[in-house]
Amino acid sequence: MEKSKYIWLDGKLVDWDSANVSVMTHTLHYGTGVFEGMRARQTENGSGVFRLKDHVERLYRSAEAYNLDIPFDKKIISNAILEIVKVNNLNSAYIRPLVFLGDGEMGLLPGDVPVRVAIAAWEWGAYLGDEAGREGVKVCISDWQRISPKSFQPFAKGVGGYMNSTLAKIDAVKKGFDDAIMLSDTGSIAEGSGQNIFAYKDNILLTPPVATGALGGITRKTVVEIANLLDIECIEKDINVEALMSSDEIFFTGTATEVIGIVSIDGADIGNGVVGDLTTQIRNKYLEIVNGRDDNFKDYITLV
Repeated sequence: MEKSKYIWLDGKLVDWDSANVSVMTHTLHYGTGVFEGMRARQTENGSGVFRLKDHVERLYRSAEAYNLDIPFDKKIISNAILEIVKVNNLNSAYIRPLVFLGDGEMGLLPGDVPVRVAIAAWEWGAYLGDEAGREGVKVCISDWQRISPKSFQPFAKGVGGYMNSTLAKIDAVKKGFDDAIMLSDTGSIAEGSGQNIFAYKDNILLTPPVATGALGGITRKTVVEIANLLDIECIEKDINVEALMSSDEIFFTGTATEVIGIVSIDGADIGNGVVGDLTTQIRNKYLEIVNGRDDNFKDYITLV
């Protein structure tokens, strides 16, 4: 990771290396926090954050779901996100707002424990590697099951819940794959280790419903809008492994991941074993939108 100069911490700009917390921080022990993943990109009008309002709204929904009362209003957090990109002189950046419980009472029921907020931004390239956009990724069906929505809030980005994702990712890489696909508690497809998933067959685009444990992703929402723009029918539907394997094209989506084609699963080629035409078309349109080159989506860009 390439460090930036500042981190926004509890309402103040702090030097990156000085933005520290106690080892007794509640979230460090119990995972009691929520976060967002956002990107700013260089547009012809300057650096702009994609779907800022949607990300901030989800941050607050996530916090509410996990009983965290953010001590700043949405306008302050939105402005802080823009500020952290600006003061660090970043044209393009990954942005990580984090809401967490500080140190105080220990135990599962946090008593007199302050809710704290940190916002960092730094340069971060392609999450799955520079070649993944063109060549796609090779994945496996994970032995790790996606946490059931009966056990956590799938619409929220909870810190502790990502231990589940980490187990799947590490296991996949150890086996020689780029990433993993996780199944729901009913055996249907849920999502990647940290991405939503889409499957295309017979001119229909499918994506698992959030009831599987899949995150209601903001990139996922954008891709559905792109599909509508391209007159591609897009349906939320349970997908079993057999149906997934017989798809013509499959791709991951996410803020960090963007839109990345899946070319094989457990060593078996998907379609022709290369990134498909629709995946490429959707990826190109997505990059056009997030870089501010499509006037139909210009309201999604908030300039820094």
